[in-house]
Amino acid sequence: MPDSRAPYLPVNCEFHDVLEATAMRRTAVEVRFLDDDGVMQRRTCRLVTLSARDGVERVELDSGEHVRLDRLVSVAGTALSDFPAPT
Repeated sequence: MPDSRAPYLPVNCEFHDVLEATAMRRTAVEVRFLDDDGVMQRRTCRLVTLSARDGVERVELDSGEHVRLDRLVSVAGTALSDFPAPT
């Protein structure tokens, strides 16, 4: 189960590039992520912006939700697990 106090695990730079490109296109996509209780959530939404604060990167969805990048499962069919963890 994810813990909002757990250390942030950086995501692969290539996956980050996918997120940036998706946000720039401003089209609605399916976003899957784990919420604070570890429950899979699914939204069809636009990615508004990517940001970093206190060493944690987040994406803002057009619903107003902010999701830690290390909680993302997939965006527009591209899975975080398709990319190797950064070293």
